Amino acid sequence: MNVEAQRISPAPIRKRLRVRASRQKAFDTFAGAMGSWWLKTHSLVESGQKDVIIEPRAGGRWYEIGNDGSEKQWGRVLAWEAPDRLLLAWQLNAEWSYDPDFETTVEVRFTPDGEEHTIVDFEHRDLDRFGANAEAVRGDYDTGMDGGWQQLLVNYQTVAEA
Repeated sequence: MNVEAQRISPAPIRKRLRVRASRQKAFDTFAGAMGSWWLKTHSLVESGQKDVIIEPRAGGRWYEIGNDGSEKQWGRVLAWEAPDRLLLAWQLNAEWSYDPDFETTVEVRFTPDGEEHTIVDFEHRDLDRFGANAEAVRGDYDTGMDGGWQQLLVNYQTVAEA
């Protein structure tokens, strides 16, 4: 057996939150107000981040707007099924630059939990596509994408519950 066949793909990043918000509000906060909870330090624009936009349709763009009005694309919308599900193509490679030929997948599902709560299931998968950098990019709770998504989702929950 060769070494390539023995390589184990990095696990997807999975998070589950119980958000004190209706399913519609939970979806709208994630998909329509990402700029209100995204870490400003996680930006590709030199002028600093003003907003993060997910265009509300399959085929729409996922991008950030800088304080100077510049735009940097992050990916695209694969499925927009409000208020149930959002599927995004993350097209930032291991060097954190947009690559239209690169894609990992971010899926977020919103399930009602009683009248006042929503279960938000988050998964960032296909991390093996980062190639030799996959494990380092994924990281764990303290480093890499896993910890980044953890903090982003804490921020998201705070905004959604406000």
